[in-house]
Amino acid sequence: MNLREALWFLFLFFPALAGSSTVPRISVPQQDVSLTLFREEGIYNYTTFLLREDLGVLVLGARDAVYALDMNDISRKRAELPWSVAEDKRTLCSYKGKHFETECRNYIRVLQKADDDRMYVCGTNAFSPTCAYMTYSDGQLKLDEKRDAGKGKCPFDPFQSHSSIALDGDLYSTASLNFMGFDLALMRTPLRSLSIKPTLRTYESMSTLNEPIFVHMDAVRESEGSHEGGDDEVYMFFSETAVEYDFPDKLMVSRVARVCKEDLGGHRMLSKKWTTFLKARLDCPGPEPSLPYIVQNVFLLQHSDWRKSIFYAVFTPQGSSDLSAVCAYSVTDIGDVFSKGRYKTPVKDTSPVKWGTYHGEIPDPRPGACINKAARDQGIQSSMGLPDKTLQFVRDHPLMDEAVRPLSGGPQLVKRGPMFTRIVVDHVMALDGRGYDVMFIGTENGFVQKAVNYDGEMVIIEEVQLLPVPEPIKTLRLSRVTGQLYAGSETAAVQMALSECGRYSSCLDCVLARDPYCAWDATAALCTAVSSLDSTSDRNLIQSLRDADASMCPSLASVEPQSYTLIPGNNILLQCRADSNLAQVLWFFNGQTLNRSDTKYLFYSEGLMILEASEADSGQYSCKTEEWVKGTKHPRTVAVYQLQPGDGLLSQREAEQNRHNGVVRQKCSGLFLHLYYRELGVGCPCCVNRAALTTVAVVLNSQC
Repeated sequence: MNLREALWFLFLFFPALAGSSTVPRISVPQQDVSLTLFREEGIYNYTTFLLREDLGVLVLGARDAVYALDMNDISRKRAELPWSVAEDKRTLCSYKGKHFETECRNYIRVLQKADDDRMYVCGTNAFSPTCAYMTYSDGQLKLDEKRDAGKGKCPFDPFQSHSSIALDGDLYSTASLNFMGFDLALMRTPLRSLSIKPTLRTYESMSTLNEPIFVHMDAVRESEGSHEGGDDEVYMFFSETAVEYDFPDKLMVSRVARVCKEDLGGHRMLSKKWTTFLKARLDCPGPEPSLPYIVQNVFLLQHSDWRKSIFYAVFTPQGSSDLSAVCAYSVTDIGDVFSKGRYKTPVKDTSPVKWGTYHGEIPDPRPGACINKAARDQGIQSSMGLPDKTLQFVRDHPLMDEAVRPLSGGPQLVKRGPMFTRIVVDHVMALDGRGYDVMFIGTENGFVQKAVNYDGEMVIIEEVQLLPVPEPIKTLRLSRVTGQLYAGSETAAVQMALSECGRYSSCLDCVLARDPYCAWDATAALCTAVSSLDSTSDRNLIQSLRDADASMCPSLASVEPQSYTLIPGNNILLQCRADSNLAQVLWFFNGQTLNRSDTKYLFYSEGLMILEASEADSGQYSCKTEEWVKGTKHPRTVAVYQLQPGDGLLSQREAEQNRHNGVVRQKCSGLFLHLYYRELGVGCPCCVNRAALTTVAVVLNSQC
C-alpha cells in the first residue's frame, strides 16, 4: 500500500469515529485556558470542598490533610492542617484485612460549616472514623482537642459512597454503621450539646434501603412562606437495588428520599427512627431503550421562592451504552409525589416478595408527612404524638408508587462520549432581561462542559480540559462571589473562571458562542463579561442568546494572502483550523471548490495536504468556514495562500519566507499518519511499517 492509498484508507474506513450526538462548539485544551492548580507532594484525594466565602477561603479536605486556600487563587495556600493516622493504628487496620498504603489512611469525608464560625470535619481514620470541630483564624487551621466518634457521620471505608449536610445545629449524613460496610443508614446527629432533638436513623429493613449508593443531600426551606405551617425538608439522592421489578438479576434504580427537619421519631414504635422517611423512583429516560439510568451527582439551584428551586442531576447508563444525561426536577413536583401520591406495598403471598400499588385506606395523619397546621389542629404537636397506625404504615410502605418525572418530560441534555460525573449550575441574567441556567458538567476524562438550554435547544458552549492527565472530576463547586469554578480529582484541585469572554476575538464569534456571561462591546471592540459592566453603562453591547442574531456585528476584515514558493514533488500542508467545532471547512483553488473525493488532496482538521505537488498546483488556495446557527449560515474566510511555482532551488530569502508562512519541507517517516490517528484517538495499524510510508507532510513551525 503506497502513501496515498494508506492515507485515503484512513479517511474512508474511520469516518464514524468523529461522530457525536451533541457537539461542544469549541474545545479548549489545558494549555489554552487560564487555570490555577493546587497539589501537594504525596497528597491525594482532593475531593472534599467547603466554600467559606465569608472568610475568602476554599477549605479542602484531602488524604491526611486539610487546607485553607485563597478563593481568588487556590495556588496560594493560607493554612495547612496535617491529620494523619498513627503508624500503630494503620498497622492494626491492615491486620484487619485492609490495604496499608491506600485504605489505612485518614480520608477527609465530612466538611461542614457549623452554626458559628467553626467547621465540623470527619475523617475515615484507618477505618475508625473520627470527627472534631475546626476553626480558621489568623491564617491558621486549628483542630479542637476533643474528638467525637464518627460512626454514623462518616464512612469507615474511604471509597464508600457518602453524603452529608449540616442544618440548624444537626448533621445529616449517610454512612455505614460498622467496619464491614453493612447497615447503611441515613442519620441525624445533633452537633449542639444542648439540642433537644434525638439522634435518628432509618428503620433497619431492605424495603427502606437496599444496597444503596449515596450521591447527594440537600435541604429545602419549605417552612418559609408556608400557609400550612410546613417544615423544612432534607432530600437525599441515591441508587439502590430495586424491589418493585420482576427482574432475574439485580436491577439498580435511582431514588430521591425525603425527611422532615423537625422529625423527633416515634414515642414507642419507630423510637429514634425516622417517621417521615419516604422515597420515590427518580426517572431520567434516555433516548435509547435501556435499563434505568443511574444518578451520579445532583445540584440544587435555589430560588428565593423555594417552590421554584430545581434539582439538576447527571445520569449514566448501567448497561454498555456510552450516553450520559442531565435531567432537571422541580422541588414542587418532588414534594407532590410525597404529599399526594399513592404508596407501594409488598405482596406477601409471592416469592420473592413483589411490590405493587397500595389501594387500601390511608391512615390519618398521612404517613410520612411533616407535622403541619392540620396535624396540630388534631392535637399532634410532634412526630412523637403520631398514632401507631400511621407509624406502622410508613414503616412498611416507604416507597411511593409514582416516579418523579423530569421537567419537560425528558433529559435537558444527552451526550455521547466520556461519562458525566459532576454538575453545578449558575443562574445568569442576560441582556435580554431573562435568566438562564448555565450547567457546568464534569466528565470522567477531566473535562468540564458548559451548557445552556435555550427554549428546548441544548447548546454546549465549550468543553475545557482541566486536568493534564485524563481522570474523573470528583468534585465541582461554584462561587458567584469570585466568579470561579473549583474542581477536585484524585491528584489535584483546579480553579477556572466561569467565563473567558476574551477567548472570542470577533463580534461574530462572541455572538455565535451564545454564552450568557459574554457580550460584544462595540465601543471597545472586544468580547467582554456582562457582569463586569456598570448597569448604567451606555456602551453598545451585542448579545443574542436564543436567536444567535449576528446581523448587528460589523463585517469581518479581509484576510491577506500568504505567499510562498511551491517546490515540485513535495507534499505541502496548508494550515487552516475552524474557530468552531460546528463549522464546516471548505477549500477553494482559484475560486473553485475542491472536491473531497479528489485523491490529489487530503483534508483533515488542521488543514489541507497537497500530495506530490506540481506546477499545475500553483495558484490561490482559500480556506473558508460555514457555521449554521438557527437556520442562518455564517461564512468567513480563515486563510488565503498563494502558491508560486519554483525550480526546486530555494533562495535563502524564499526559504525564510516559506518557513515564516508555515510551509516547510519535512522528511519525517509516517508523521502525518501518526498525527491523524492521534486525532482520532485510535492506534495506527499502518505505522509499524512507517519506513515504507515516507511523506513530506508539512507541520507549522515544526522540525523533526
